[in-house]
Amino acid sequence: MRVLVVTAVPAEADSVSAGLAVALPAAAATTSALPGGHALRRCAGAGGTVDVLSAGVGPAAAAAGTATALTAAALTAVAYGTAGAGAAASAGYDLVVSAGIGGGFPHTAPLGALVVADAIVAADLGAGTSDGFLAVDELGFGRSAHTPSPLSARIAKAVGAAQGPVLTVSTITGTAARADELMRRHPRAAAEAMEGFGVAEAAVAHGVPVAEIRAVSNAVGPRDRAAWRIGEALEALRRAFEQLGPVFEAPVPEEEVR
Repeated sequence: MRVLVVTAVPAEADSVSAGLAVALPAAAATTSALPGGHALRRCAGAGGTVDVLSAGVGPAAAAAGTATALTAAALTAVAYGTAGAGAAASAGYDLVVSAGIGGGFPHTAPLGALVVADAIVAADLGAGTSDGFLAVDELGFGRSAHTPSPLSARIAKAVGAAQGPVLTVSTITGTAARADELMRRHPRAAAEAMEGFGVAEAAVAHGVPVAEIRAVSNAVGPRDRAAWRIGEALEALRRAFEQLGPVFEAPVPEEEVR
């Protein structure tokens, strides 16, 4: 498989890359520049290739960075005559993964836990009304959720992660009232972060399946920096990608990637 992993910040990309160095020990690691000042780290071996991109914080930066990487891969595939049949093949990747740390809803994902999304949800894209929040799809202007690739189940099993919706927010939750509101609207929510929906929008636009992995650094609720465990979450993220070599290197049936 050829996989693009998109993180928000370099520390997350470092953890992913460190895990991949163990997962794909025979792979050669290189770095190349993309338009917009992004650096793409490549871990390429006989069984699979994984590119790691730090695209920036928030859904807009994530979408822009992901689209840039996908476009560059598609142009390279066309230039070298390696583009295959189908949208995903022409884009150069079989899977895009949004990865990083995030907040966990304690009933499902305590500190240090891993979450793999079974829905990627834009939780604050919409409008506030006197009757409550209306999602953008309820307003008739687009979509507010993506269904990840069925390969997500294999990823979750490989890393021992819980599965549930991962909410994409533009403002991280910092109060109990906000956490309660999100749980009322998304009772199965497992985690929140700031990039997944942006990555998914770009991936889907290019016809490439998407997944999301989050390592929990803090509880969704009142903001308490002293209770955050960023280092532990980054280590959990590293360990997760250590275990994904067999997933990324194994041939995957077409219907499972889609």
